[in-house]
Amino acid sequence: MQFAESNGIKLFVESTGTGTPIVFVHEFAGDHRNWDDQVRFFGRQFQCITFNARGYPPSDVPDDVEQYGQDMAVEDIANVLRWAGAKDAHIVGVSMGGYATLNFGLTYPGMARSLTIVGAGHGSDPVRREQFLHDSAELADRLVKLGMEEGIVHYANSTIRRRFKEKDPRGFDSFNRQFAEHSALGSSLTTRGYQMRRPTIYALADRMATLPVPTLIVAGDDDEPCIEPALFMKRTIPDARLWIVPRTTHAVNLEEPEAFNRVAFDFISSVDRARQG
Repeated sequence: MQFAESNGIKLFVESTGTGTPIVFVHEFAGDHRNWDDQVRFFGRQFQCITFNARGYPPSDVPDDVEQYGQDMAVEDIANVLRWAGAKDAHIVGVSMGGYATLNFGLTYPGMARSLTIVGAGHGSDPVRREQFLHDSAELADRLVKLGMEEGIVHYANSTIRRRFKEKDPRGFDSFNRQFAEHSALGSSLTTRGYQMRRPTIYALADRMATLPVPTLIVAGDDDEPCIEPALFMKRTIPDARLWIVPRTTHAVNLEEPEAFNRVAFDFISSVDRARQG
């Protein structure tokens, strides 16, 4: 196993292939394994770097909620790049990882060749904000009290997963088996320290308006909490593209891996060609 150190925390890292690096950043319910289809595809031409966030074994699981947060997620990506000896990379993230990807680009634009932000925006709607915080606190409590397997049942079967379950039952079951293997403590503290404290997409408007990094924004058309934030990012980020994926919910890279790989590849390749020109 290989580990990158990030401010005293060890992060499990895998690197596959050679070439321009791409860093893949997983969602709350996922880990580095969620990117297997992308690593197999992109690893033919790129260096693919995946890692487990803090709180996700075999990465360290700090027991202090103050060791979890948006700023730390950004620094963790930066330190994974430093571990790889890369001065910059394409950054691809889903959901929680999409938030981290956006904030990484805002904080370290010189280290981001491009940003691909997938399914980011949950908790941003001001009308539903209090409900999001309430539901997140309940989830954090359930994980510690019941353990992962029982604690995730409601979350894993929510409406933002329904198309995945319909289209790929076997993949959906595998995803949830992996989810259930996570640390209950790490997932609970991630919810409280990161998910519930991060700025909403709308709160980042002024910073996004000056973001100089080419950005691809992706959302499933049935992932309702993410559609308006995706449109907002498209309208606010100067060099942004938007792809809305039909009959798809949250984890687009898992629900529609072939389409996702093709669109992301075309975007990343076009960015690299423009840099060379």
